[in-house]
Order: sequence, then structure tokens, then C-alpha cells
Amino acid sequence: MRKVILVTGGAGFIGSHVVRLFVTKYPDYRIVNLDSLTYAGNLENLADVKDMPNYTFEKADITDDKTIDALFAKYQFDTVIHLAAESHVDRSIMDPLSFVKTNVLGTGTLLNACRIHWKDHFDEKRFYHISTDEVYGSLGKEGLFTEETRYDPRSPYSSSKAGSDHLVRAYFHTYGLPVIISNCSNNYGSHQFPEKLIPLAIRNIKNSKPVPVYGKGENIRDWLWVNDHARAIDVIFHQGKKGETYNIGGFNEWKNIALIYLLCEIMDKKLNREKGTSAELITFVKDRAGHDLRYAIDATKLNRELGWKPSVQFEEGLEKTVDWYLENETWLENVTSGTYQQYYEKQYEKRV
Repeated sequence: MRKVILVTGGAGFIGSHVVRLFVTKYPDYRIVNLDSLTYAGNLENLADVKDMPNYTFEKADITDDKTIDALFAKYQFDTVIHLAAESHVDRSIMDPLSFVKTNVLGTGTLLNACRIHWKDHFDEKRFYHISTDEVYGSLGKEGLFTEETRYDPRSPYSSSKAGSDHLVRAYFHTYGLPVIISNCSNNYGSHQFPEKLIPLAIRNIKNSKPVPVYGKGENIRDWLWVNDHARAIDVIFHQGKKGETYNIGGFNEWKNIALIYLLCEIMDKKLNREKGTSAELITFVKDRAGHDLRYAIDATKLNRELGWKPSVQFEEGLEKTVDWYLENETWLENVTSGTYQQYYEKQYEKRV
């Protein structure tokens, strides 16, 4: 095998798309998917590649230093693509320390394993850390996040990701570890856990249940199709410069309420409902604590230096996403556990 790549969090939403892309596109790469299979990790996401000869799955926790050390010794990884993270802001508000443990300690554990096992022989080695635009804080009505934007995280989730980013850079400056960081905007697409806005809304509209929208739905996000994110990771992995940061965005800002109305229109069409039927399900709920107003990524550097740009317009990507969830009802029901239902009821019980 030309490369032996450890992908952490490969059974999750974004991770599964990355694993699938690398396994199918690079048959001479050994892809080892490490995932602890918490609520968001689901091996059904990779059912189509599980028997590929260059794919292996290992169930482990990235904070378990002994297990991580043993896996490095076993596989002799020359590359890490690090996606494993606790990522849902609402959960971080309810249970902040689990985010600190996974996102900060877990990243540190992986970095240290690389430092020890690569033993300063860093040629052809790479630690690629996938992060979020939320580390930059909140924007006003104008401006974009660039790679030089000062960090200003506002939630336990974004703070823990900011901490992990700083650790990655510290290992670059202190030990010379060959690292790359990318910070992405909000992802959407297939295989996303249905507590996130778009799959949650699709499921609830299909079942004629209330569609919760925080506050008045005025918060603005830059949306990135997950398949395009996986393509960007592929490009950055192969062409990015060590020590650099690349922002990945969709150049695609939407207010939450406008997005939901568009989704309602698509669902009415797909379900053969009268226009406006799904919009009647919109229910405004108490706003999230410390809810950032606006995120918007400037992906100019990635386009200019590495030639990447989004491949689909949002309306097209959203329609593809709706089609996938409607065609994969079994997957959706399998991941929607009783535990998730209890969380959902607790999270959205308070309405405005």
C-alpha cells in the first residue's frame, strides 16, 4: 500500500463521506477507519465499502492513549485525517466536559502518538486536522471569516475545537510535526445524524410533526454540501502546504427561516402535498443560549491556491439531500433511537 491512512471519526457524517471517497478513489491506499461508535457514528454509513480490500475498521476512543499507541504500532500509519469530534452545539451546552475530553484531549492524544511513532522522520508524513468556522465567533451583517480571522469561540463546542486547533499548531511549531488545518462551514447532505437542522426538518415534515426553528430564524449560516467538503479534503490532503490553514465554504449564506421555507417547498413537491402545507409545521422555539448570529467563510485561498470550488448550487444540493432521506427511510429510523427521542423532547420542549 502506497499510504496507510488513519481516518478518525470515519463512521460519522462527514467522516463517512471522506472514507468512501478515499477507499474508492485510491485503491492503493490502506484506509483504517477509527470510530468509537457513539450516537453519531454509524457503520451503516459505510455499508457500500465495508468489504473493500483496502478498508479496515477499528472501534476505539481517541482519548485512550494505550489503544491509540497499539494501533500506530500495528498499522504504521504515515498519515492521520482527524475528523473525530463531538460537534453538536446544543449537546455541548448540556454536557461541556465531554466536548473538552474528546475534542481537546483526543486531539492531543493523536498528536502525541504521531510525535512518538514518527520519531522526527516527518518526510511523507501528515497530520490533517478538520475543524470548524465556529472557532472564529460571530459575524455582523458584513464581512467573512478568513484564515487570518482572530479566534473568538462562543460555545463549549467551538471553544473545544479552538483548543484542538491551537494544539495542532503548537505541535507544528514545537516539534515540527507536519500538520494542516481546514475550517469548514455548516455541512449538509446524506447520512447526517437527524438532530441537525436539515435532516431533523426533513424527518419532521415527512411525519407531519412540528419543525423547530430557534428564535425567529434570523441566524445566518454558510452551507456546504458534504460531498464538496470531502472533495476539498482530498485536494488539501494531497496539495496543501504543511503548517497552513485552509477555509472551506460554500459561498452560500442563508437565514435559517429562509432555508426552512425552501425545504418546505421541496418537501411539498416530493410528497405531492399542496403548496404551503409543510410550512404550517414551522414552530418557533426558545433561542439557543449564546446563539451566534452569522457565519460566513471566505474560501478564496483554497480556490486560488489549490483550485477547489463548490460543485453544486444550494437548491440542487438540498434537493439531492431530500431525495436521499426519502429513499433511505430504514437508515433514518435505525439511527433515530429512543435515547435520541428523549434528547429531542428535552431540547425542544420550550417554545417561544
